[in-house]
Amino acid sequence: MKKLFIKASFLLIAISTVVGCKKELDEKFNNPEKVLDPSLNGLFTGMLNNDRVAAKYWNVRTFLTQMPGVYAQTSYIANGNTIYQQSDGYSQQYWDDFYSTGGNGSGVLAQYRTMEVKYQSLSAAEQANQKAIMQAAKVVLIEQAAKMVDLWGDIPYSAAGSLNLSSTISNPKYDEQKALYTSFIADLEALATYFNTNTTTSAFSKSDILLKGSMNMWARYANSLRLRLLMRISKTDEATARTAVLAMLANQATSPLIDGDNTAEYNPATSDVLLQTLTNSTSDLRDAFFEGSWYATDYALNTLMLPANDPRIPVIYDKFGRIVKINNRDVFVQNANYRAMPITFTTAQQESSFADYSVLDSATFLFNQKLPGILITSSEVNFLKAEAFERWGNTASAKTAYDKALRQSVTFYHYLNNLNQGGGYRNVTAPSASVVDAWVNSSTATYTGSSTAKLTLIYNQKWLHYGVLQSTEAWSEYRRTGFPLLTFPTAGKLSGFDTPPTRLIYPAKEKTLNSENYQAVVSKDTRKTKIFWMP
Repeated sequence: MKKLFIKASFLLIAISTVVGCKKELDEKFNNPEKVLDPSLNGLFTGMLNNDRVAAKYWNVRTFLTQMPGVYAQTSYIANGNTIYQQSDGYSQQYWDDFYSTGGNGSGVLAQYRTMEVKYQSLSAAEQANQKAIMQAAKVVLIEQAAKMVDLWGDIPYSAAGSLNLSSTISNPKYDEQKALYTSFIADLEALATYFNTNTTTSAFSKSDILLKGSMNMWARYANSLRLRLLMRISKTDEATARTAVLAMLANQATSPLIDGDNTAEYNPATSDVLLQTLTNSTSDLRDAFFEGSWYATDYALNTLMLPANDPRIPVIYDKFGRIVKINNRDVFVQNANYRAMPITFTTAQQESSFADYSVLDSATFLFNQKLPGILITSSEVNFLKAEAFERWGNTASAKTAYDKALRQSVTFYHYLNNLNQGGGYRNVTAPSASVVDAWVNSSTATYTGSSTAKLTLIYNQKWLHYGVLQSTEAWSEYRRTGFPLLTFPTAGKLSGFDTPPTRLIYPAKEKTLNSENYQAVVSKDTRKTKIFWMP
């Protein structure tokens, strides 16, 4: 497997893209980094414009495919001796990008604290006009903060950003992870109620580059995040999760969800929560994947998709192939079949035979300049509903939700593929209804067997749907459910790093600069400490 380096030309494109995107936002909204009195509109837009959400090189290359993607096997990487070792530098940057601006993220928490200060300075009338922005910003903060908990456990939260709030510099305490989740779930319920019972404003619509000021979509988003977090805790606090989830599912008029209105041929652009690219963005993920994570993953393709004749295969993978001499000419000969390199291959085997195995689809993933950031999709929500119904309701309702989730996943991946128009890339034609029906009704993916077998199908297919672009969620669900039943090679691995971790270690800078508060969590700071929702 040859390591490819970023070309100078790509760096120039990336730099010009970042500058162009910032210029576009600056022209529409006040930039909080350039003015002393930023507007809530501009701060909110900046909060949403998060490169840790968008499909951008740095996040995919240094984080998603290097840590959660490896630990959940949603990405492929060279099978070296440090494969399960956390990258301290890259995890430090992810941590920093949540707490502060100026990095590769939007500094979600810092932006929100600044918004709180600005909001408090407004008159009562102005606050009423701007409340929708603050409510939506809190949903955005909770989604990102929950990911931080899922990755590290206890995190500084309630006291973080004190300089913004009180003009006092103080090192923030760590909030206990279960208490944080409890507050997130309660806040999301209140936020969904707010969006369900109020109307939008022009200021909100203008600044909302995510959902265009739609109160209905924000209500659905808050409810769907709450469903995700409730199911996340359901293995360790089943009573709480069961009561709340069944109440939501029993009355979706007051608790609407991001579920594509339960229609298979839905429109992801309007039904899912996706951070669309700015109009002048020209970046793609070619180098992010070419640097080591381009290859199909073993369990996904070989174990789950091929035996089921999964209709998503052609839109997620390319067969790849080799250049061979034919009549003294170099000719690319495509592999006859789809198949992934075995996870047990050594680095030497990978380097010598990678061309004989499948890779990620070029049009869908590598060269797709319109690829959105994925926050939550209808397919995920229906998989969550299926699990809840199978565990606490009835299996018929579970099957309905599961079948819908499968069909919506096909629609979703074809939507991603078809965003890439022109440039010589051929979009994959959507499979016929009969092909999808056969997969859903009479394959190894079909919802049948014991309740345990059906739950296994739900967990496996949700993991498949997440894929490489939602590796963080895939890793969380793998740790929660124990599925898929993945194999992790251990031979020759660095001592102490022979298996994947169950959480990330706190970054070195955090331990040093916040050392007094770190002492309260130091006993938990091991790579094998469980996150509280893990059974």
